Amino acid sequence: MQATGDQYLVARSLYSEESFAEEHKKVYRHRKTALDHVKQYFTCDARRAKNAVLSLLPIIGWIKIYRIKEWLLSDIVSGVSTGLVAVLQGLAYCLLASLPPWYGLFSAFFPVVIYFFLGTSRHISVGPFPVLCLMIGSVVTRLVPDEGPAVNITGFEGLTMDEQRVLVASSVTFLVGIMQLAMGVLQVGFVVMYLSDTLVSGFTTAAAIHILVSQLKFVLGLQVPGMSGPLSIIYTLEVIFSKIESTNVCDVVISLVIMVVVFIVKELNDRFKAKLPVPIPIEVIMTVIACGVSYAFDFRTKYKIDVVGHIPKGYEPPMAPNLHIFQETAVEAFPMAIVGFAVAFSVAKVYSVKHDYTIDGNQELIAFGVSNIFGASFKSFASSTALSRSAVQESTGGKTQIAGLLSAIIVMIVTLAIGFLLDPLPKSVLGAVVIVNLKGMLMQFREVPYLWRRDKSDCIVWLGTCIAAILLGLDLGLAAGLGVELLSVVLRAQFPRCSVLANIHGTDLYKDRKDYVDIYEPEGVKIFRIPSPIFFANIEFFRSKLVEAVGFNPLRILRKRNKALRLIRKLLKKGYLQWTSNGFLNTSCGPINESVEFESNTEELDLPANFKDLPARVDWNAELPANIVVPRVDLHSLVLDFAAVSFLDISALKGLKAVSSFSSMSFERLLIVRSSHLLQALKEFIRVEVDVYIVACDPYILDKLHQCSFFDDEVQPSIFFLTLHDAVLHILNKHPECSQKKSRYDKIPTMVTVHHPMGSLRNRDKNAADPETKF
Repeated sequence: MQATGDQYLVARSLYSEESFAEEHKKVYRHRKTALDHVKQYFTCDARRAKNAVLSLLPIIGWIKIYRIKEWLLSDIVSGVSTGLVAVLQGLAYCLLASLPPWYGLFSAFFPVVIYFFLGTSRHISVGPFPVLCLMIGSVVTRLVPDEGPAVNITGFEGLTMDEQRVLVASSVTFLVGIMQLAMGVLQVGFVVMYLSDTLVSGFTTAAAIHILVSQLKFVLGLQVPGMSGPLSIIYTLEVIFSKIESTNVCDVVISLVIMVVVFIVKELNDRFKAKLPVPIPIEVIMTVIACGVSYAFDFRTKYKIDVVGHIPKGYEPPMAPNLHIFQETAVEAFPMAIVGFAVAFSVAKVYSVKHDYTIDGNQELIAFGVSNIFGASFKSFASSTALSRSAVQESTGGKTQIAGLLSAIIVMIVTLAIGFLLDPLPKSVLGAVVIVNLKGMLMQFREVPYLWRRDKSDCIVWLGTCIAAILLGLDLGLAAGLGVELLSVVLRAQFPRCSVLANIHGTDLYKDRKDYVDIYEPEGVKIFRIPSPIFFANIEFFRSKLVEAVGFNPLRILRKRNKALRLIRKLLKKGYLQWTSNGFLNTSCGPINESVEFESNTEELDLPANFKDLPARVDWNAELPANIVVPRVDLHSLVLDFAAVSFLDISALKGLKAVSSFSSMSFERLLIVRSSHLLQALKEFIRVEVDVYIVACDPYILDKLHQCSFFDDEVQPSIFFLTLHDAVLHILNKHPECSQKKSRYDKIPTMVTVHHPMGSLRNRDKNAADPETKF
């Protein structure tokens, strides 16, 4: 091989898979069995034990490289800033869960402490996440509704409504933690990969709409019962509009002022983030101002505003989960576990790439699982990460989870010492803060036009997920969106874009013949590209596309030829035909009609043409005797490009090898044909004297074909070639008549440096100059 500038010269032999294997010896690799993997998994030594400890306690890894002088001050500033935001968001997001506000402080403390030791991300802020809070709120209001009796659950006796709701939320969180921990231990963190960015975007947008509607009752100062289930958002809006005349004007004014000011300052933070040392904590500032104004003017008494109220000091004793609630909420807990992990992992992955360190998905599952189990024991609800809070922690200079631990300390100080200062805080302020922080999720609607222009399938997934989650609820909506996404993947694999390839003049490259001008197609050769794996669902599609590409159905041609042979034998036997040196001679004076018996016994029509008892082999492309008409087949070689075929399933394998040996009307034949379309086509083409070649086949597929005794007298290993160009050159050598047609293009590369005469050329450029192949 020689490289000369931007060109290259290669001289090598023409290879089929067999000839290449004979000339080049492969390295033997021992394939591990399932038993070997099991033994390796349970084998333990000192090194593996050390790695396991470091994996389960990532803090050991980064604490050893912690730069106290460079990072500590940044972590302190970040921790304080994040802690103030965490206090406010903990109170606000707790309203989404339909729980007393101070329980949000528990969720902003306990999970953070556990994640500090077990988490692999150094920048995400663990705590309440609005989507998870809303999903928990739907479960809470279903089991303990605002109006009417609670569901009959053991353990509810003697508890107030708030205590029942806390028990439900903590039990669901405990179950979510168990599911996440189990998935982490079983190393199934890959499940989150099934939630594409498009699906997550549509889902979180729908969740933002749910959150917006749920906060309207606080912003408007209305008493609206919590609702859950399909169409709950419609019913909630119906109740809100029916009570719109009872709106508390003071709540509306406070909410509008808070939203306008917070929105403007947040925009300024984004615009001048390069100049500001830390973002302005406008939510905290406005909350403090609102608390002071509410206390000074006694909003609770004068204007009947709903406020946070008394916040108990300290933490409550640990509590065991309720097993009866586990049974009632298992279906809702699983999507919570997936969504909580998926969002946190996505955010963590963004920051890990930005700051050049690695995160472990399975360890993240373990960290969140243990965090939720531990937090649920102290009456907190499911945690993940809020995007805005994580952005604060990272943008204020946070380097490690020490910033997260300091934020938890700030939350603890508020819980233990100064929580009483938040007693007069109007709930409408919390609702306004929640709504303003929805901006990022709501602005994802702008992705729809972009997705529609770039990829309509992804756009349908986005819209389907969003609409389903809005109308059916978040749990059913997530399932529906996942179904739409998987369906789109299946349809893309089931109905891919097949193409017929042609040689780009003067090269060894082959492209779709519809896309280029100067292309070369040897006469009698068809190159068909299969662009996806071959499995039971797309076999029939590929077969139909292949028949469409070659222009004839090989099975029909085979049957017509066998019928013609039957008739020729019959006529020879009766003396209506005679064989002469010039071919068959028709000795009958009248018309010859095919008897009904030739239409019976169709089993033999699908077998290879048999010329044994005939005086000569029939040339099907010449004129046949006795006015017998059989469609001509101008194709002598069919090349299947398997470069994009990553696997073949058993159905496809049967299809390649199966022989039609059943009657055309039998039920058994219908079953065989349904499961054996594509591979059967190989023998069908071979039996009508069309040579079939398969190129660029994956070694795994070749090994599988050998293991399954795929090859026989008709389908042989010699049909497999290393590259498309190797197969085409082999065909030109085998059929020299293809290259003897006159053409203004007279050369095709045979070994890149050696050229071979070409045949008929399709050229769409009428004014193209006579090109010369150069390398």
